[in-house]
Amino acid sequence: MITPSPAPAWWKNAVVYQIYPRSFADSNADGIGDLQGIIERLDYLAQLGVDVLWLSPIYPSPHDDNGYDISDYQDVDPLFGTLDDFDRLLAAVHDRGMKLIMDLVVNHTSDEHAWFTASRDGGPQGAKRDWYIWRPPRAGHEPGTPGAEPNNWESWFSGPAWTYDAASGEYYLHTFSRKQPDLNWENPEVRHAVHAMMRWWLRRGVDGFRMDVINLISKDPELPDGQVAEGSRYGDGRPYYVCGPRIHEHLAEMHREVFAGHPRPLLAVGEMPGVSIEQARLFTDPARRELDMVFTFEHVGLDQGAGGKFDIRLLKLTDLKASLGRWQTGLAETGWNSLYLNNHDQPRAVSRFGDDSPAHRDRSAKLLATVLHLHHGTPYVYQGEELGMANAPFTAIDDFRDIESVNHHREQTALGVAEDEILAGLRRRSRDNSRTPMQWDATEHGGFTAGTPWIAVNPDHATVNAKAQLADPDSVFHHYRRLIALRRTEPAITAGDFQLLHPDHEQLYAFTRRDPHSGTELLVLANFSGESVTAAVPAGWENTEVLIANVPATAPLRTRHPLAPWEARVHRRRIAG
Repeated sequence: MITPSPAPAWWKNAVVYQIYPRSFADSNADGIGDLQGIIERLDYLAQLGVDVLWLSPIYPSPHDDNGYDISDYQDVDPLFGTLDDFDRLLAAVHDRGMKLIMDLVVNHTSDEHAWFTASRDGGPQGAKRDWYIWRPPRAGHEPGTPGAEPNNWESWFSGPAWTYDAASGEYYLHTFSRKQPDLNWENPEVRHAVHAMMRWWLRRGVDGFRMDVINLISKDPELPDGQVAEGSRYGDGRPYYVCGPRIHEHLAEMHREVFAGHPRPLLAVGEMPGVSIEQARLFTDPARRELDMVFTFEHVGLDQGAGGKFDIRLLKLTDLKASLGRWQTGLAETGWNSLYLNNHDQPRAVSRFGDDSPAHRDRSAKLLATVLHLHHGTPYVYQGEELGMANAPFTAIDDFRDIESVNHHREQTALGVAEDEILAGLRRRSRDNSRTPMQWDATEHGGFTAGTPWIAVNPDHATVNAKAQLADPDSVFHHYRRLIALRRTEPAITAGDFQLLHPDHEQLYAFTRRDPHSGTELLVLANFSGESVTAAVPAGWENTEVLIANVPATAPLRTRHPLAPWEARVHRRRIAG
């Protein structure tokens, strides 16, 4: 006899929708999205059926890194509105039965945050000096000159990870932009201030946090030099700050001080570049009380060559299946997966994993959604993904706005790399691909703004937009809506085990989801190519029910079943309980 399955945590049945406020909807014609614009589009999100909205940062910021450089954790940037606007947004979200989580960016602040100005201006003996990571120059070197940095680490945004402050004669650490100094989590005052800030937002009514690069907050206190790769000028510091020595201690303390015993159901999601399956299992083990789920990066690094993010290599489907399959198996018993193919830091999924040509764009966008949402974990939809929005047709460096892209271009130009080669990598992988404005209709600027948008709208908005897709029952939008609704009625999607089929097939992505408690098994078949393929179907699946598909199912499932280009279908059968 099979015992009843315990009720899952609420977020296991949920679908999260990420809003990049700067690019979502502009209500006041200044070319930048805002909170009122989000309020005006909430019914659209409710119709899509998502459960949780995740807001990228809306805090005051100099916007060196588009808001991920925060100068005040407890206010709203005037670009986006006011705290009153936020309260109205939160109430409107809750009125529609949805939840809202904030972006928590506490590995670093802006260099214009009051904490950092006090740390810098007070000098080495100042009260807040130890709130950040300051070090003297390397012995035997002239302060402020190349090589005098306290160690050889490279910033994620190019160049050294240290900036010299001539007034105090010391350097401060910034693993990202020089305007994003890293907080010193070894200092208990820093941790207490962060916890107090989080509790302030929870009292305001938010439902949790997505925590930006949260596994970087603990650094090896020795800050040793990193290994220098061939052809590089800097060392790789990641072994000394990715999942550093006190990371579990810090997250357990955060849970204890902020989340434990809270009267409302909350969500704690950690973005964790470089995390392993074994580490993720620890972070998300409910018994350890650290996080509910983590964002992993392994699958979005598979098309990256030895030269880094902008060194593009061919993505093999077998590699993608192997990566996602490892995470499905690795977190099957303990832990939980966050499921995503794109977000504000990644290029558009249909351009990267699918085929954004007119012939296959809609079908491949639906295929990607079907495969992702049928995995074990919580799906995340990035704004515009539900429309099949694609990468932008950038033609020159002046088209880009992202600091990472601009810095990469400057560095590679100085090294003598050809302009066409630099732009080829940026067009494929720049974060600006995901940050072009939401395409609401076919009017000028896609209905995003009545003014001049901060970054150009993709010209394909004339044919790819929300208004057109809402009116078309066979659109990508309505396919997403059906997939999201399916989670409410099909327990095997949330609770079923995962079994990868045909791992060595170069075109076919196939797997099963089996849930003995509900007596249901699902079979997912997806052709990741522009050519027809024949799928070898496991015994017992012939003539089974089609649960959802992106191509009309005109013939029953056969032992060897033909799949059209970019076809995806999900079948269901009953199993013995």
